[in-house]
Amino acid sequence: MKVLCVFGTRPEAIKMAPVIRALQRESARAEVRICVTGQHREMLDQVLRLFEIVPDHDLDIMRADQSLTAVTAAALTGLDAVMSSERPDWVVVQGDTTTAMAAALVAFYHRARIAHVEAGLRSWNRAHPFPEEINRRLADDLSNLHFAPTELARQNLLREGCDGRTVIVTGNTVIDALQWVAALPTPSGLEALIPANGTRLLLVTAHRRESFGPAMEDICLALRDLATRYGDTVRVVYPVHLNPRVREPVHRTLGDLPNVALVPPLDYLRFVHVMKRAYLVLTDSGGIQEEAPGLGKPVLVLREVTERPEAVAAGTARVIGTSRTRVVGETVRLLENPAEYARMAHAVNPFGDGHAAERIVTALLGT
Repeated sequence: MKVLCVFGTRPEAIKMAPVIRALQRESARAEVRICVTGQHREMLDQVLRLFEIVPDHDLDIMRADQSLTAVTAAALTGLDAVMSSERPDWVVVQGDTTTAMAAALVAFYHRARIAHVEAGLRSWNRAHPFPEEINRRLADDLSNLHFAPTELARQNLLREGCDGRTVIVTGNTVIDALQWVAALPTPSGLEALIPANGTRLLLVTAHRRESFGPAMEDICLALRDLATRYGDTVRVVYPVHLNPRVREPVHRTLGDLPNVALVPPLDYLRFVHVMKRAYLVLTDSGGIQEEAPGLGKPVLVLREVTERPEAVAAGTARVIGTSRTRVVGETVRLLENPAEYARMAHAVNPFGDGHAAERIVTALLGT
């Protein structure tokens, strides 16, 4: 069986790495080929090095200031050539990126079977997250096997008319990856970020398109309020996305505060080890809503809706939006109310046990 794994961004690489490693252990039964689109570049390459993944094809489609249409067109064209040369039996895609949607579509055109890792997540809002909500729905519609990370994701697929025989609940492969990386030795160079003497670390990531403009301004002002209010008893660590629409307001609003560390994006190994030492996490990332609870860290979600409501239901995450007042109030509640903090920190992570990749490979090889 020839299996072509396609991905293009850092989150996809993190979540596909355990699947690739598990497939490679089955080399007598499966030939694994790897194609990256390079939708992300430096951040993707860091993960490839960490997990020792060597692509067979690299489309290198990333260009400055690309539109979504340009990314899609480049991915479709490049993947068409790869599918023609490889002629895979299965194409495995992950999540909700433009790469995942394009790979599923091209695989369908080539009559290859499609397996979708992390299928069935829904916010039920076409504009949030954008364009990911529609990307994931399209990939699900095109897929022959749906690896749902949770029972709720499975129910979403059934609600949309998906054949239940094609849906398998596996857990989320990000927990497989997280457990492996968290067990590695702490990398050097983090001393300046990780506070000592009881200072609490607030880890922040915010970079989504929906947050550009007034929402990003509000997030930054809220972080400024918190840093000023708590002084040296709190340190804010914010790995800042390279997009100018993120960098400009973040550095303008927070750059002069001594207890705020604005750093370039961290590679995954360093990010996980900073997250291990965080007190809580404020984020608009989807993957971090899954990862942080795996380390016992409460998550405040800087979005209006989430396609991961399991975290909210389990009590590991709270959706708080981007309003300055709400962000400050919810963060203060966790900093000043030990019982409220403990309730979130000790809630059970609903996203799996670290064996999702094994279940996925077993299902693929059983077809």
